[in-house]
Amino acid sequence: MSGLPDNQPSEQATHGGTDPEQPICSAKGCQQPARWTLLWNNPKIHTPDREKSWLACDEHRDHLADFLGRRGFLRRYEAL
Repeated sequence: MSGLPDNQPSEQATHGGTDPEQPICSAKGCQQPARWTLLWNNPKIHTPDREKSWLACDEHRDHLADFLGRRGFLRRYEAL
């Protein structure tokens, strides 16, 4: 995904660290516990009923929401 910000979501697993039940932030390189789920949909490639999700820590929530929002993909975010 060239040309995207450094803290764009990575392709890493949603669980990290020593606690497999603790989801981690999707921002590239971040290993902080996720506190938010950002629900989104790219209408050019997804059916209207499909929702994708990124996880975010408190620090990256607004950045990731802005990234999705500028593209018209963000539907909502919810606390975990």
